[in-house]
Amino acid sequence: MANSNNDEDLTRQLNSPGWRLTGDRPGNNVTGTLGEVLTESHSRKARGEHPGRIARVVTAIELDLIQIEQLWQHLGLPTV
Repeated sequence: MANSNNDEDLTRQLNSPGWRLTGDRPGNNVTGTLGEVLTESHSRKARGEHPGRIARVVTAIELDLIQIEQLWQHLGLPTV
């Protein structure tokens, strides 16, 4: 997917949370601000490693137990 952000947009987002750096090895992922994952990517490149791929983390919706139980009831499932 193409990146629609220009350089100025990305520069303004350096302190924004919700970014993930994925590496070429399992367990090599880092999450944090765009600046933090860029710094780690730079460190990897300086060590001769693949710098990785940076992506914005999609915000997940979290439900609390009351909401889950209400949805169970809506589906006709017993609340145990």
